[in-house]
Amino acid sequence: MEISTLTVYHCLAFAWYFFVNYSVVHLRTDNRPPELFLYGGQWKYLTVLNLVLQAVFYGVSFLADVLRLIKKLRCVKCVISSRDLLFSVLAFPVSTFVSVSFWALYTYNRELVYPKSLDGVIPQWLNHAMHTTVLPFAFLEIFATPHRYPTKKKGLILVGFASSLYITWVLWIYAATGEWVYPLFALFSPAGLAAFLAGSFAITVCFYSFGEFLNRMIWGHNPRKKIKGHFSPAWLEKHLLPV
Repeated sequence: MEISTLTVYHCLAFAWYFFVNYSVVHLRTDNRPPELFLYGGQWKYLTVLNLVLQAVFYGVSFLADVLRLIKKLRCVKCVISSRDLLFSVLAFPVSTFVSVSFWALYTYNRELVYPKSLDGVIPQWLNHAMHTTVLPFAFLEIFATPHRYPTKKKGLILVGFASSLYITWVLWIYAATGEWVYPLFALFSPAGLAAFLAGSFAITVCFYSFGEFLNRMIWGHNPRKKIKGHFSPAWLEKHLLPV
């Protein structure tokens, strides 16, 4: 994409996620179903955390585009590095995991992940905004601009760290309330739950590797060498900044 087009796209994507986050925060829960216990608020759900993550990512991406347009070369290197790390380690694998796992479980038995009682709280359009549109947004971003992935070791460590943080948060909530964030977890024995969480982490790693693979296939077989040039002022002036 041309930088001006990319700027508009990232601005619209940021505005969309800001609106979706606003809609989620201001949901009416007057007739709150028992599945929505209060502890941890909405921040105990990976879906909601992902919406915040996507808003932050597209906000950083929009900032990077603006800095490129106004030729702030000293600032853009740091912002682009942050953008690429956010996308590679979090934005792409988490949004892909949220969408694929949600709809797979929903198709199998929706009561395990999204009980029917929630239909009276969450509008249908918002459900799709949270669980469906995040996937095409993630893939469109890969096609829109190249991203510099970290080394495989560093990337996997960061993915593992982020996954461990969320799992710890879920277990903390269970220890504090005796309630599982997702009804599905109540079906497992401790060993079964550990196996399920390990499998979920393995799937997340697969999505991370898939994003890296797509980025390499679309933008070249050696994207790190190619994208490294993004950080030199001469390369930025020639390739990233408008004439």
